[in-house]
This record gives sequence, structure tokens and C-alpha cells, in this order.
Amino acid sequence: MPRSLNKVMLIGNLGKDAETRHTQSGASVTNFTVATTDRWKDNNTGEWQERTEWHDVVVWRAENVAPYLKKGKPVFIEGRLQTRSWEDQAGQKRFRTEVICEPSRLMLLGGREGGSAPAQASSGQGNYGSRNEPPPQPAAPPQPAPAVPAPEPAGSMGGMDDDDIPF
Repeated sequence: MPRSLNKVMLIGNLGKDAETRHTQSGASVTNFTVATTDRWKDNNTGEWQERTEWHDVVVWRAENVAPYLKKGKPVFIEGRLQTRSWEDQAGQKRFRTEVICEPSRLMLLGGREGGSAPAQASSGQGNYGSRNEPPPQPAAPPQPAPAVPAPEPAGSMGGMDDDDIPF
């Protein structure tokens, strides 16, 4: 059994368009932010309160995802937390905690807009992912009911008779 677990799962909205860069060795790295919003009703005032958390996400070797990751789009992210540190120009030590996501653990939610072309940027950012306002679901076309064979009568051998039995 593992002694520790570093796993993050987020459902939120993209805070900006994704940006892909390449390292000196040629590896691609895609960066973007995800906003998650918690909404609750204050027991004292009866008014709705809201708190948004911003998460920095890094996806390595996935340059083909950036055209689809546009500001405001709802996404599901699964990854691990990683904190890095550096010294800024003033000599201060800085820290940044990021969600490192594998490309296979990134899903764009809400369906595609406009067919097979990359999704267009949204003009606004909703409160999708909060407990009280789920993301809009696209209307699914009606599906025909699957063909189900009629049940066999009791004691039937599924269309076989005594001559079909090999023993």
C-alpha cells in the first residue's frame, strides 16, 4: 500500500487561452489556468457567497491541445501537485504550485461548438462547476431503443430441439 498520494481532480473553467512553448531540448509544454468556484449561502445573512480559486496547469508534450483550450471553456483536469521555487530579480525566493496533468487526463467538457473545428473562445465565464449551477449540457439526439430479443418461453432450449443436442 502506498504511503502517500498526490492526486488532484478539478472541474472548472479556463481562465485564459492555453499557451504552448518549447524547451531548449524541443519538448513542448502547454500552460493555462483553471478557475474553480465554490458557492454557498451564508447562514447569518442569507446571501449567496462565492469564492474562486485559480489553479496553474502544466501539460507536457501535448502541443495539439492548445487550439481547443480557450478562455471560459469548462474542463476536467486530473494530475498531481508540484511546487517549484526560484529566486526573482530582487533576490527573493518565490514559489509556485502547479497541477501537472498528463495529456490523457484532460477533458474538454460541454461538447464541441461548430462541428470539427477547434472550439471558439467564450465571451464570458460562468459559474460552472459550483454546487448550484451545473454546466450546460448539449441536447443529445434521440437514440433508437436497442433491439432486445423476445424472452424464450419457460422450458425452451433457445430454438433447439432434441435432435440438435450432440449427446
